[in-house]
Amino acid sequence: MDFDQPPVRRVARHPEARLPRGEWPMTIPAVVQLMEHGLDLTPGVTFLVGENGSGKSTLVEAVAVAFGLSPEGGSPFGQHSTRPTESPLAGCLQLTRGVGNSRWGFFLRAETMHGWYTYLEEHAGPRDPDFHELSHGESFLAVLETRFDSGGFYCLDEPEAALSFSSTLALIAVLQRVVAQGGQVLCATHSPVLASLPGARILEVGDWGWREASWPDLELVWHWRRFLDSPEAYLRHLAPEVDGDPEGP
Repeated sequence: MDFDQPPVRRVARHPEARLPRGEWPMTIPAVVQLMEHGLDLTPGVTFLVGENGSGKSTLVEAVAVAFGLSPEGGSPFGQHSTRPTESPLAGCLQLTRGVGNSRWGFFLRAETMHGWYTYLEEHAGPRDPDFHELSHGESFLAVLETRFDSGGFYCLDEPEAALSFSSTLALIAVLQRVVAQGGQVLCATHSPVLASLPGARILEVGDWGWREASWPDLELVWHWRRFLDSPEAYLRHLAPEVDGDPEGP
């Protein structure tokens, strides 16, 4: 028996699960693809890259919840919840887990971390700082240092939202360390810096569902390169027009 397997080998529709077509989230092509064909997860880091509304965060959330993590972030041991807003997708999924792997995991979700910090004030560990006294970026880095420290299954939803350029590089180093310890990562991101992590698998998400992609060929990377080379090529289209005068009054 092969014991060298990642924490999650495959995500697929549960045989008895159904989601009505034409209703959210089955209006998202990536969700339809997952329900019809499933998704094999490889060891290491898998990035989901795509525009807002493409479904990448919906997929990460559903897989995290199916693994046993709170949809609002945290580990399997802390089921923090405020106002349920997650999709019903998680309840329709079946995970094929790797043989002999740890059940440890963590879901870092940028938009709900403030609430998780409040929850942690009554459930803090010995290494935890007072997260609310740190800056947005500092608190994220503290989470990375205290929670991303062993093998397991780590889900991240747009973690770059709080991070500077140099802190995003620090996150890359953390993910490399996690992988070296046998961990597995599923991450939704808009960051071309984060997606450049060497050896990562990239799935580009859009109207087609998802497809394998290389970093240089990502639409995200193409746009950032073009913007940095010539910002005015993009910004000139944003100038307001008043009575046909692009300069305004």
